[in-house]
Amino acid sequence: MNRPGPALRTGLLGLAVVLTGYALLAAWVCRHAERYADARDRATARTVGVVVADGIGDDRDIRVRWTDDQGRSHLQRFAVHDTDRYTEGEDFPVAYDPATAEGFPADPDETAREDDLLAPVFLGAAVALPLAGIWLWRGLRFRLTARRRGRPMTARVRLGSRRPAIRPSRTASWLRLTSPEGTDHWQRVMWHPALDGVPAGAPVTVHGSPGRPTVVALPDGTRLVPLGRLRDRRPPSMFFADQEAVRADLRDAFVLPADTVVRPTGPLRRGAVTAASSTALGVVAGFVLTDGSLVRTVTFALCAGTLATSAWALSAPQP
Repeated sequence: MNRPGPALRTGLLGLAVVLTGYALLAAWVCRHAERYADARDRATARTVGVVVADGIGDDRDIRVRWTDDQGRSHLQRFAVHDTDRYTEGEDFPVAYDPATAEGFPADPDETAREDDLLAPVFLGAAVALPLAGIWLWRGLRFRLTARRRGRPMTARVRLGSRRPAIRPSRTASWLRLTSPEGTDHWQRVMWHPALDGVPAGAPVTVHGSPGRPTVVALPDGTRLVPLGRLRDRRPPSMFFADQEAVRADLRDAFVLPADTVVRPTGPLRRGAVTAASSTALGVVAGFVLTDGSLVRTVTFALCAGTLATSAWALSAPQP
């Protein structure tokens, strides 16, 4: 039997997006955390500053005025954990690099800045691991289910979408499976080009148990990846516009020359648009929700682009 090429490619793409996005995020954040740690190690000079403002921003940072050994005055914002300790008018020990006059909290327990830099790495791992696990579980479940004993049924391909509330949702591929006893079942599957050539009532082999995801083998040997369990009733939240699946698009409204080769629009184009738009949205969110620093803005952009593209891949895109 042939492997489900488009479904496999979508799965590999989704897994690659998760791993690549997290790798870029971790590399970006860890690189800046390393630079910060190196700069703090070079801060060998000590002085005592005065807190001139506290409770700044959502993180309740403080602003400190301090003077270096050259008599130059500096006004710098610091992130601290103990916000109740460092209030306006209190002393604040500062460690600084004599060469650059870059200041850091002298208290080694005040690691708020390092924690802010490293937190996205752990938060990203908490999201990336489940996303990667979903793809691995889909693949493992498909292989195990396909090995189970199959039973003959007939299939009709249906294109359904959720009942529109404000605007129509994207279509999904469903199979209406009929057993020899005349009982109907419904199984959602990942799109495969072989579905476009399946006639109504085509004989298929269904692997799996009722109430669980089943693998449907088409007459040409193509095995379809299931999305969700096998249903005994027509999905009440789905809207099937016509009795049979007929794929159409805007090009059907135009008269084309006989020798024109019409290439279908692949789902990857929508994925590219999703990745680009979500990354741009992440950049805007980085400027609006943070102090506009390059580190946080790029972090927001990587997170938004990775999450949106992963969600698009998990939604089983189809032309």
